[in-house]
Amino acid sequence: MPSAYETLCSSLSNSPRRWLVTGGAGFIGSHLVETLLRLGQEVACLDNLSTGHRANLDAVLAGLSPTEAGRLEPIEGDLADLATCRKAVAGVDHILHQGALGSVPESIADPVASHRSNVTGTLNLFATAREAGIRRVVYASTCALYGNQAELPLREDSKGDLLSPYAATKAIGEAYARSFANAYGMEFAGLRYFNVFGPRQDPEGPYAAVIPIWVRSMLRGEPIVIYGDGETTRDFTYVANVVQANLLAATVPHLAEPSRVYNVAIGGQTSLNGLFAALRHQLQALRPGLEIPDPVYRDFRVGDVRHSLADFTRAREELGFSPTHDLATGLALAMEWYAGAIPPAPSA
Repeated sequence: MPSAYETLCSSLSNSPRRWLVTGGAGFIGSHLVETLLRLGQEVACLDNLSTGHRANLDAVLAGLSPTEAGRLEPIEGDLADLATCRKAVAGVDHILHQGALGSVPESIADPVASHRSNVTGTLNLFATAREAGIRRVVYASTCALYGNQAELPLREDSKGDLLSPYAATKAIGEAYARSFANAYGMEFAGLRYFNVFGPRQDPEGPYAAVIPIWVRSMLRGEPIVIYGDGETTRDFTYVANVVQANLLAATVPHLAEPSRVYNVAIGGQTSLNGLFAALRHQLQALRPGLEIPDPVYRDFRVGDVRHSLADFTRAREELGFSPTHDLATGLALAMEWYAGAIPPAPSA
């Protein structure tokens, strides 16, 4: 029997619609754009290219037929500009809102920039979606809202301290979703992502995610840094599972509530020490003879959550969400991309 997602993909292929993906040149956004184009959909991609890259869209288009590629409309612009949002939502059936500054350390270093992107940008999008008569918006939230919870797994009704400005911006986004649902009769599905990884995840910059940073260092023979004792845990989620959750949330006939949040994860708990061992094993299988130094341990960072493990029962029961990639499967796919995409260390 086909899964809910398989049934949806078949249905979309026979019924093209127009989608807006904000942050569509970014890591997650580019995977959404790619999947939708492969399903015969029309896609408007809004990105200001502050953290996204044209190269991501170029990579997507290179793997598509001319007909599929021709259904993409790139829009370079900023969500914090109301006129840009109005242009982007015109004629759209579905919105997948991924555009954000997504780093906890970056938000601590520059909370004002995080607010502008994540709060002002989200409010602008919600407001222009209402003006355009769009019934439902799917938006990216975060597991950072749970803070340091002693009781695991984390469920959507769990409450935690907001340990970073980034977490605060996402909490405000969820509050705006609830208020717009109450005031204007719209629907909002907030997807609380848990540590997403996969191809096209940028390894560069001081605020890149842990997996691409570590893989880059390992490929270059440089020691990686673990903050804390290495027993911090995360629920790492391959990007294909996130794509599935977005498309299901956008198209399910009804949400259980006008504004509803869902955990998006695989329900696994991996320590940083365990992740290091898994990455080293995968890379040495791809590159026999590669010397990978032991990690260097440093003090815990401000804003980092100690343990994370999701319960995604709500997404499974209400959306039909069923992860297709566990950690090992996802790492194997991601590692092939990283090994080919990350350049060697520059010569001295």
